[in-house]
Amino acid sequence: MRKFYKVAHTLGAIGLLGAMLSLLIILFSLPVPENDPRGFLRSTDVADSIARVILLPSLGVTLVSGLLAIGANPAFHSAGWAWFKLATGILMFEGGLVTVQGPVQRAAAVTREAVALGSDLTLLSGVYGSARASIIVLVGVAVVNVVLGVWRPKFGRPSVSPSAEVLEK
Repeated sequence: MRKFYKVAHTLGAIGLLGAMLSLLIILFSLPVPENDPRGFLRSTDVADSIARVILLPSLGVTLVSGLLAIGANPAFHSAGWAWFKLATGILMFEGGLVTVQGPVQRAAAVTREAVALGSDLTLLSGVYGSARASIIVLVGVAVVNVVLGVWRPKFGRPSVSPSAEVLEK
């Protein structure tokens, strides 16, 4: 079962990073809404689809499989790096939902409504500014998580060898 959790966690992390990088590419290459409202709408719809279909499930798979892997492997129970990864994983999940998923969905809905009504699209220019910054931060946290999972540094108090304890007494 441990191997299944590891594979699920790895696949979830690949999907998560891929979705975030795809969203960054889309959000940084959005056409100017006033010049190309339909292109802007198509781009926001694609971003919304990536956030719903890839980002959200990947977040869930990564978090749940990570929790199950920690629970299934007694060696992880006392590993500081695993607990740090758990804390940053929860941060990733909450940050992904609150600062990426929600704003992308709302911006897509507002864009669809504005284009359908023929409203002034100049207000839509900065609609993704905070989502871009949030994704950049979350990509950084995700990379730190990958590094921790591969490197597995020793966090906590340094262990004292038995021979050093004898010398101290």
